[in-house]
Amino acid sequence: MKNNKKEGALLEQELIMEQPENQPVVAEEEVAASTIRQTNKFGGLSDLPGVGPATAEKLSAVGYTDLMAVAVASPGELIEVTGMSLPVAKKVIAAARASLDMGFQSGEDLMKKRETVQRISTGSKAFDALMGGGFESGAITECFGQYGSSKTQLAHQLCINVQKQYPGSAAVYIDTENTFRPERIIDFAKGAGLDPNDVLKNIKVARAFNSDHQTLLAEKVEDLIKKQGIPVKLLVVDSLTAHFRAEFIGRGTLADRQQKLNKHMHSLAKIADLYNLCVYVTNQVMAKPDMFFGDPTEAIGGNIVAHNSTYRLYLRKGKKGTRVAKLVDAPNLKDGECIFMVTSDAIVDV
Repeated sequence: MKNNKKEGALLEQELIMEQPENQPVVAEEEVAASTIRQTNKFGGLSDLPGVGPATAEKLSAVGYTDLMAVAVASPGELIEVTGMSLPVAKKVIAAARASLDMGFQSGEDLMKKRETVQRISTGSKAFDALMGGGFESGAITECFGQYGSSKTQLAHQLCINVQKQYPGSAAVYIDTENTFRPERIIDFAKGAGLDPNDVLKNIKVARAFNSDHQTLLAEKVEDLIKKQGIPVKLLVVDSLTAHFRAEFIGRGTLADRQQKLNKHMHSLAKIADLYNLCVYVTNQVMAKPDMFFGDPTEAIGGNIVAHNSTYRLYLRKGKKGTRVAKLVDAPNLKDGECIFMVTSDAIVDV
């Protein structure tokens, strides 16, 4: 047996030595992807190499129903769901990506994709102007501020306006703090001239009781779109960090909390991009005790939430019942502020 092993090692070494020095070493998944491009494109999950009927059924059961879902997944996610080995998972993902021709795009192609972006009005012209026309689809907009700064009121108003602008569309509201109120929806619907009953029917509300439940509900939004055919245009998470803040206490759990929160936000970003819907999340704040000058208010979640949010808004109370919205971060808009007011039936300019 030892002689056989030695002979095999020598043979492998000889084969390596025979390769030209200037020939690059190609990874297994790259070879698989190259072969797929030269042969054919797959029609379904069961056509992927290493995916049989049983594995395809496992993938479909947890939401991986098409090639795009597999292509944007990580090897770890596929291993957790199917129990396949790491090399097989990499090969499956590489095959799905090659079949979809995923790669670089020109700036012109991306500009055409940007033309499909939709914007949801807040009801305030000044607020819409601050946001470049409204809350953008295909992106995560984070809104943080102290209690009573109208974060939830804005969430309710967006649920109304998305249905007014895009008739037949629906909104999903993940409620983590028990703040969703149908009565407030009725008030805003009447102010917008819509039938309150029809508006309420097109808002799917789910109460999240812990961070795991919250993450699961966000992933289930894909089922509403794919399996039930609901035209979701808006996803609200109110609030994003409440459960994470309550469950992970102390510095010793900070890394676990941030990792879990990061995965949750990546899931939200993927949904926003794949289905071109607007994701609006509210966030709690804390006061920085070491800050003696300026506003000590700081958003919860640190850099993880900040980096994953496309747009960041800071809401605070103004004079005489007004509210001030400050655009803190945006990839294509300049920083600025606007003043608005929340009335009994609408969000309006001052």
